[in-house]
Amino acid sequence: MDVILIQKVKNLGNLGDKVRVKPGYSRNFLVPYGKAVPATAANLADFEKRRAEFEARAGEMLTAAGARKAKLEGAMVTIKANASTEGKLYGSVGPRDIADAFTAAGMPLEKSEVIMGEGPIRRIGEFAIEVALHADVHAMVKVAVQAEN
Repeated sequence: MDVILIQKVKNLGNLGDKVRVKPGYSRNFLVPYGKAVPATAANLADFEKRRAEFEARAGEMLTAAGARKAKLEGAMVTIKANASTEGKLYGSVGPRDIADAFTAAGMPLEKSEVIMGEGPIRRIGEFAIEVALHADVHAMVKVAVQAEN
């Protein structure tokens, strides 16, 4: 299925690119989240008319992500979790816990922006976590996991 990208999508293309994707990816992710529209003649003409508007919005999103990066870069939060005496957690600390901790600290963060390549945290200590604020803007934050007792 051919779609026109309305915003930059990582590993797929930039604003205005016409790309071929699988129908499910288009139907379930790109179109519902406003990242693309089907590549029909009417949509192509409409996109060319509104191209400046889409580029302006993309620029605003990039500058907003840059401002969030300046605020988040090097920030640290502490998460308390139930742990054994050896330092292993009885549960785990995942993206939702990290996003909630940063939001509570006054730095809004979405669960989908937290990238945990090695999976959830299962022990106490300090960890560097990557945060993707935009397709081009990434920041490193620190999370300290401490035992509750």
